[in-house]
Amino acid sequence: MAEIKHKAATPQSSQEFDLQGSVHKAEDFYHKNKNVINIALLAVVVIVGGFFAYNRFIKAPNEKKAQEMIFHAQEAFAADSFRLALNGDGNNYGYLQVIDRYGGTKVGNLAKYSAGVCYVKLGEYQKGIDMLKSFSADDKLVQAYAYGLTGDAYMELNKMDEGIGFYKKAGHYSDNELTAPLYLFRAGLALEKAGKPQEAITIYKEIREKYPQTNEGREMDKYLARLGEVRD
Repeated sequence: MAEIKHKAATPQSSQEFDLQGSVHKAEDFYHKNKNVINIALLAVVVIVGGFFAYNRFIKAPNEKKAQEMIFHAQEAFAADSFRLALNGDGNNYGYLQVIDRYGGTKVGNLAKYSAGVCYVKLGEYQKGIDMLKSFSADDKLVQAYAYGLTGDAYMELNKMDEGIGFYKKAGHYSDNELTAPLYLFRAGLALEKAGKPQEAITIYKEIREKYPQTNEGREMDKYLARLGEVRD
């Protein structure tokens, strides 16, 4: 009798068993927790949908309304009518009304900067400081100006340490040849006034080394010589 050979069954690999086991475990987990999972997924949909709805139906219209509302305040500001720009005239809105209604918009945030400038120009320095501190900008140049103006206001209030701090903050916030040497120079002058010549020398040397082509940079040898620092 011919020998009958039986082909051995090829066992499934352990990887296939593991995969099947994982699938079954995942199914079991879902069935046991499907209510929680479905609620979580629904929450994500609601949050994402709410975000887009907020941007489209609330944020965008508010930006437009704020832009329309600020128009006359900007005109008054350009004409140096700072009190009118702040408060409006009864018929047209000022920055303060824009901030009150739409302070959370980009236009409202910019109104805080402009209102801070108005207060400082009107000699209401603490109000200017408070308003400028509530402002924040993605634009580093504008933010540097806000810090620098805050320093000016503190100096007007004879709060020299705070003024110097904000001048340094403005000078170091954006490495450019417009605001950086300007506010570092003011910091140096304020340090001299505060009786801190060595700190002023450090600032003046920084200006001379980093911004030699600016008006401030070209003047630094003179200011350093006045403090006894002469080039070799």
